[in-house]
Amino acid sequence: MAKTGNGLGAGPWARAARAANMRQNVMAPVTAILGYSEMLHEEAAGAAGVAHLRPDLDRIQSAAQLLCVLSERMLDPQGDTDLPAGADLEALHSRICHDLRNPLNVLKGYSEMLIEDAPDHGGTVLVPDLERLLDETNRLLGQLSAITGEAPAGVGPGDAEAAGMVAHLEEVLHPLSRNRRRKALPGRILVVDDNDSNRDLLARRLSKEGHRADTAEEGLRALELVRTRAYDLILLDLMMPGLSGYEVLVRLKGEPGSAEIPVIMVSALHEMDSVVRCIEAGADDYLPKPVNPTLLGARIDASLERHQAHARERRYLEQIEEEKRKNEVLLLNILPAGIVERMHVGEPRIADRFDNVTVLFADLVDFSVLSASVSAQELVDSLNRLFSEFDAATTRIGVEKIKTIGDAYMAAAGLPQPRPDHAEACVRLARAMLEAMERVNREAGHAFVMRIGIHSGPVVAGVIGSHKFAYDVWGDTVNIASRMESHGIPGRIHLSAHTAGLLAGRFPLEARGRISVKGRGAMETFLLAETGQGAPAVTTTEDGSEGSTTA
Repeated sequence: MAKTGNGLGAGPWARAARAANMRQNVMAPVTAILGYSEMLHEEAAGAAGVAHLRPDLDRIQSAAQLLCVLSERMLDPQGDTDLPAGADLEALHSRICHDLRNPLNVLKGYSEMLIEDAPDHGGTVLVPDLERLLDETNRLLGQLSAITGEAPAGVGPGDAEAAGMVAHLEEVLHPLSRNRRRKALPGRILVVDDNDSNRDLLARRLSKEGHRADTAEEGLRALELVRTRAYDLILLDLMMPGLSGYEVLVRLKGEPGSAEIPVIMVSALHEMDSVVRCIEAGADDYLPKPVNPTLLGARIDASLERHQAHARERRYLEQIEEEKRKNEVLLLNILPAGIVERMHVGEPRIADRFDNVTVLFADLVDFSVLSASVSAQELVDSLNRLFSEFDAATTRIGVEKIKTIGDAYMAAAGLPQPRPDHAEACVRLARAMLEAMERVNREAGHAFVMRIGIHSGPVVAGVIGSHKFAYDVWGDTVNIASRMESHGIPGRIHLSAHTAGLLAGRFPLEARGRISVKGRGAMETFLLAETGQGAPAVTTTEDGSEGSTTA
């Protein structure tokens, strides 16, 4: 990169970078001076006994405001301070130094005087900010002296650092400016402007960039379009007859369907209050008219990239939520709802003891013979239909399915939520299972026969496994319930004496007497009376309650 005699780069871009560096060096102390002058004014308004100091503080504030206005006007990159290519910056330097010295001298003089006088007149609280203001004033005066050559000869303050920054920025930024800018994916953009030419130019420029552009000539039409079409970005003019751009913005951000659409305000109104109000109302950006095409393109791409990134994030979150919902449904098909909730809150081990539970076992008789006579598909379909009927009955009656083991089905009532009618619930389930089996036999032409055994007592229940979870129950009660099934009679419901006692006469029973039970010796057991033998026929309704009729 070519260099000038003072070590800074040459050419339009380098000159612009040097001018920006000068603006930064000048405006930093100017902004600090204005800030300290405003703080001093506020402190004096709240302090007692310093009324006689306020006229001098007013002069300081006025000088600071003048300094700020002059600096911004002379250093405005869009103003008339840009010099022709090939010229140096000396003319701009001299002009700045000449015009800024008067307010700086006022600031310096009054600050020094107040620092000296304030402690003797109750203004000690003002001294720290007065000293800071004086430091910034001296700093800026020193920079101006270096620019005009009044400081010792040599490289001016910050010139060497500025040269390094310019060289680095040119190396980093120029490759981007020489190549086509990176673009977001094409989007659908709504241009809202009451000026026909502005709308046409913006829409055509957007179309050339690969976007789809719609136009609206006023605010109500824009709101109508947004309700009927999906937009990725809105370019919204601020000053329009009827509904202003600001009012359109507020309405857009107040409706759920359009609140997330990025909006870039475009206006010839440059007042900072307007910019702030629009940003506070939800605008993503603000561009002054006349719009610089390059800047507009960059802002559009940046807004579209953010919007598209947010859209992708929302889709990913929705996919995650959907997967979580599927996992939740799957988990609830495996484990009781109360157990799932305990796992969600981080309970590491789930194990409970229940003193009053009724366990049911059901097993298909001679199922191996049936399985050898039908196809695998037919067998699985029939078994799935039958067990699905059982599952529906457990849900309807409020009994917990524990597991299936081949052609056997296990359920329990009274866990994980205790219930006083656990024995009655299991008997109702057993009857519903026999009814379901008869229905499947009639409709599918099968000859399923089932034994059912029921016993009540204490159990231990918990979750086992780390990858394939299972909620299971253990204990002597489980073993005896299994024996009630295996020692039962096909097509009948076999109950232990303990379960029969819990029913308290609510169901008709047939005493089977004492039978020899493997591993238990002689046990007194009962069979649930069959309907059609003088016993009341009990029918289960959809809510799990029962009605009875006399057979």
